[in-house]
Amino acid sequence: MNAVREPLLTGIRAAIIDLDGTMVHTAPDFHVAVNRMRAELGLAPLNIETIVDFVGKGTENLIRRVLAIDYGDHVEPHFEAALASYMRHYPIINGEFSEVYPEVEEGLQAMRAKGLRLACVTNKPFSFAQELLEKTGLRDYFEIVYGGDSLAKKKPDPLPLLQVCADFGLPPVQVVAIGDSSNDAQAARAAGCRVLNVPYGYNHGQPIQSVESDGIVSSLLDAAHRIST
Repeated sequence: MNAVREPLLTGIRAAIIDLDGTMVHTAPDFHVAVNRMRAELGLAPLNIETIVDFVGKGTENLIRRVLAIDYGDHVEPHFEAALASYMRHYPIINGEFSEVYPEVEEGLQAMRAKGLRLACVTNKPFSFAQELLEKTGLRDYFEIVYGGDSLAKKKPDPLPLLQVCADFGLPPVQVVAIGDSSNDAQAARAAGCRVLNVPYGYNHGQPIQSVESDGIVSSLLDAAHRIST
């Protein structure tokens, strides 16, 4: 159990929380769906470590990175078929091989007890995100959920975070983004929000310590302890 420490951030009234790699360990789902797609296209399976490095920038980026292993710079002729295949396979297994990270639900409960308004912003397609949140029992914690296809741009663009701030009627300085990658930090900084990172997610294969943020927290419960309104 995390010891309660002095607040790291003050004046916070809302939190925007990432999904893959922050609340739910979804890499095993990606692994299964990508390899079913690759089998359908006659390609060899990939190990999970390779796929993890490609997670976080949306489905289209994931598929392009996966195809580049075989096709190098000549991905585009194969992209539409691969994407269509993946989009058939992923909903079948969405959430089946995933697990919620430790202290996620406790952290969300603690944030809500502090009166924080909560939104989930992910680059995962909205329908997949909604279903995963429902399956994991996390959906009801969030007033707002935006997926990578909900708005004109996705993280690391600040648009989704700015939209949440507008929805909540809050200035960005009163909102903290919590995520596992540079996507979250870059979007938060560009939006004018504060940002905390968790160290256990994916971050495109790079150490989270290299990401500029307001701090690294061990879990969402730790984040809740480090935030004050």
